[in-house]
Amino acid sequence: MMSRPRQQALLGIAGIGAALALVGLLGTAGGVVGVALMALATILTTPVAPRPGAPGINWWMLLAGGTALAMVGVVLGLALEGPGGLITAVGGGLVIVGVAFGMP
Repeated sequence: MMSRPRQQALLGIAGIGAALALVGLLGTAGGVVGVALMALATILTTPVAPRPGAPGINWWMLLAGGTALAMVGVVLGLALEGPGGLITAVGGGLVIVGVAFGMP
């Protein structure tokens, strides 16, 4: 079982990654770093993910789905800036919602 402070720190890292990808202040490099942070946090929080069918909102599925969308969006943004940015924004938003529901 993961400790509460560790889970909070990992979710905070996911939130920072989503912010980096959403803001776009650092361009493509910031998006890539943001997606990497989201992916790292998603992988490391897997042990505390709610079981399928558990009552309540499955915050980890929001985190994983948002991370996957952001990955696609950042890559797509290299060729098509508009659609890539939109998909990245939706993915980053899902990650932020997942972080909010996953905080213990």
